[in-house]
Amino acid sequence: MSPAPTDPSKRRRLVALIAAGIVLLLLAGVGIYGLLTGPRNAPTSTDDPEPGPVTTEPRTVPPSTPRAPQVPAVPRSADPAKFAQGVASTLFAWDTASGLWPLDYTSAILAVGDPSGDEQAGLASDVAAYLPNRDAWIELRQYATSQQLTIDAAFVPDAWADAVGQAQPGQLAPGTVAVTIEGTRHREGVWNGQPVTSQHEVVFTVFVVCAPTYPTCHLLRLSQLDNPLH
Repeated sequence: MSPAPTDPSKRRRLVALIAAGIVLLLLAGVGIYGLLTGPRNAPTSTDDPEPGPVTTEPRTVPPSTPRAPQVPAVPRSADPAKFAQGVASTLFAWDTASGLWPLDYTSAILAVGDPSGDEQAGLASDVAAYLPNRDAWIELRQYATSQQLTIDAAFVPDAWADAVGQAQPGQLAPGTVAVTIEGTRHREGVWNGQPVTSQHEVVFTVFVVCAPTYPTCHLLRLSQLDNPLH
């Protein structure tokens, strides 16, 4: 540290510089404090030196944007039968009045397809065969047609053991299983202002691949509707 100056004039200048530095620090501190607390109202007269109440503008909350409708995701499971039932329920659950299109429902099914992508094109074709095409969808929308599936049975068909036995080595990934679904398709709509319903029994087979290839099951292919593996 440099020795303090002995000349009185120099000492006075040093004190003045220090004082000026303190004032600047105080002003800087007041400025920072002002940024943190916000402006205050100035007194309106000398008789009332106290600052007036602080007024703040009400916070404007932007209007919430309604969320676009989405197809519920297929429930994930490591159990082949449970996963196949989730696929079936999602595949048959659609509503033409929801604002969604067949492609939205197709995407929900493809999202649980085999990650390798080997069967993706075939699976997309399978799903398209289960859904109304775009023109039919537009027609059904006039009647607010919707559909659901009630599952009556889900089981590994006897013919699957024969298929596995006839497969060439490496042709089927470990954990590949066929699950046949039996159920009832329910449709609802409006005709001439009156609600109408219909029921139709359906059966089909869901081909999935589970452990040990993947920790949870993924969808490979679908059989033709009403042409299952028995």
